[in-house]
Amino acid sequence: MTLKWLAVVVATVSLTLCGTGNAVTLAVDGGQLPLLVNLMALTAAGTAVVLAVVAELHDRLNDRVSALTEFLVARLNEIEAQTGDRNTGFVEGYLLSHGQEAAVVPFGRRGRGAAER
Repeated sequence: MTLKWLAVVVATVSLTLCGTGNAVTLAVDGGQLPLLVNLMALTAAGTAVVLAVVAELHDRLNDRVSALTEFLVARLNEIEAQTGDRNTGFVEGYLLSHGQEAAVVPFGRRGRGAAER
């Protein structure tokens, strides 16, 4: 059971117990439950409702981020398919113009300082 639905169940049970307890006490004694019991039940219900709303907002945000990620991956794959490997022609042209002895040296690793290389 997800957090959202668990919070909804807690809020429902809390309000039901508060209402039932007050109804039974009113029928038996003609009064109501102590104020502390009513406040605890209402606090639990309010907290559960806020938690359910936050959980729903979190789910929606997570769905939007997932959709955005899928869109970006699809777009990058499309761009890569359209672009192709244009550097291949450049490297071949470079090698042909400078003869076979020309060596293409790849760049070193990036992201680390020069002292660690």
